[in-house]
Amino acid sequence: MEMSVTDSGEMIHPGLPLAWGLAVLASMLLVGGVMLIARADGESRTRHFELAAMPGIGGAISYAASSTWLLRVLKLLFLALFLLIIASGLYGTPIPERNAATVLTWNLWWSGLIVSVFFAGSIWCAVCPWNTFANLLVNRRLTGRARRGSRLVLRVPKYLRNLWPALIMFIGLTWLELGVGVTVSPYATAILALVIVILATASLAIFERRAFCRFFCPVGRTVGFYSQLAPVEQRPRDTQICADCTTLECYYGSETVEPCPTHQLMGRMRQNTFCTSCGNCARSCPESNVVWRLRSPSAEAIRDARPHWDEAWFMLGLLALTGFHGLTMMAFWDGWISALARAIGDSGQLLTSFSLGLAASLAAPFLLYAAAVWMTCRVGGLTTGFATVFSRFAFVALPLAFAYHLAHNLNHLVREGSSLSEVLVNPFGQGALPLGDMEKHVRAMDMAIPHGWVHAIQAGLVALGFLIAMRVIQSRGQSLLPQDGRSRQIVALAPMALFAAGMTAFHLWLLMQPMVMRL
Repeated sequence: MEMSVTDSGEMIHPGLPLAWGLAVLASMLLVGGVMLIARADGESRTRHFELAAMPGIGGAISYAASSTWLLRVLKLLFLALFLLIIASGLYGTPIPERNAATVLTWNLWWSGLIVSVFFAGSIWCAVCPWNTFANLLVNRRLTGRARRGSRLVLRVPKYLRNLWPALIMFIGLTWLELGVGVTVSPYATAILALVIVILATASLAIFERRAFCRFFCPVGRTVGFYSQLAPVEQRPRDTQICADCTTLECYYGSETVEPCPTHQLMGRMRQNTFCTSCGNCARSCPESNVVWRLRSPSAEAIRDARPHWDEAWFMLGLLALTGFHGLTMMAFWDGWISALARAIGDSGQLLTSFSLGLAASLAAPFLLYAAAVWMTCRVGGLTTGFATVFSRFAFVALPLAFAYHLAHNLNHLVREGSSLSEVLVNPFGQGALPLGDMEKHVRAMDMAIPHGWVHAIQAGLVALGFLIAMRVIQSRGQSLLPQDGRSRQIVALAPMALFAAGMTAFHLWLLMQPMVMRL
């Protein structure tokens, strides 16, 4: 399979073959039609399997989950890599593909982070170097309960106790990343990392617990929402023990263990959204009642999760921004922005034109979803308020966003990760020259996974995302709509099904287009 080159000399990845695209479309027609007509099984229960009980490796998993020294080692390892990114970005070569700051951040970390959620949920948040750095500066320790007086411990103002700050920061980060060009500037990447550390440190010093993780961090909230589709969860082994508990160490902590950083009560946890996998609840529980377990990846989306208004908007923001990321990596994107710039008289870096493109890409999914919700309310004769229906159905956006994000990042990870060993040996890029076209071609084609497998995984992810979205529509529609007319239910849910199908088709089309290499 051959790579191609744009008019500006950029190397581009080949897209998903037509045969795979047609296969996904056929599965969508079949799955969509069957699930729209069939009734959801409201009595089925999700099965769980405790990881510590797994033969052979259960003991190791249990030890790793409770070990404080292993957590310290991992925190220090990622902190060291983070400091390497800052140092190489500030003092290394400006050539992005030769500098550890840009390669480790955008080629490895951001691509691998989303893939890791698919297997391990929010485990990244447990070892996040931003929080480790802030913890060392403010609490002067890696783990354990902080000394009194080291922080102000103020309550977050009510107007900030929601996800609007995280959504605004996510949009701003996207604007910096793709509009200003942070991804191709080692120096700007290092400055951005330092700014985030400053925000995390200031938040930890001023507010109670880890307010930055709970309300402000766009990466943490992205990981948290995607973790609702992960196959693992941290939950009580016996819910009755939690019901009878009066000390609530999982929430308040113990003499040696910090309280839950995001104000979660283990006995009432139904979703992974705000769990940071820190393990404080497991280490502080006197009954050892907190365990890691396997579950169906669609359990929360279909049955357990109950998103609020701000959470619904964040999930739709994820859907819009993941599609926008893919759109900006198409070979025709620069031509579109240039044409818009000429039409409005924009010049220079074309930030105005880019901002308009970002705004349009954000608005389109929101408006389409709102129109689908309005039509469902109208046709279904719902007396429930629009905001309630908007929030309850918003979970349909999450599997669509996560599936495309995984498929898109997989391409980056397997094609652009081959330079890792080179930048670790020479992180500052001393004496290195820019990559030539032939070397870029060889790197992109030297994949650890065969092309056919990558395409099969991408197609399977997109199909799985649509399947879960349809199950969300089926289950939540049945709980919201009147039960006295099945045909009316089907017609009322058709707009939501068309929204899911339309977004999936758009993502499939993006995957089938040639994609410009990041570095």
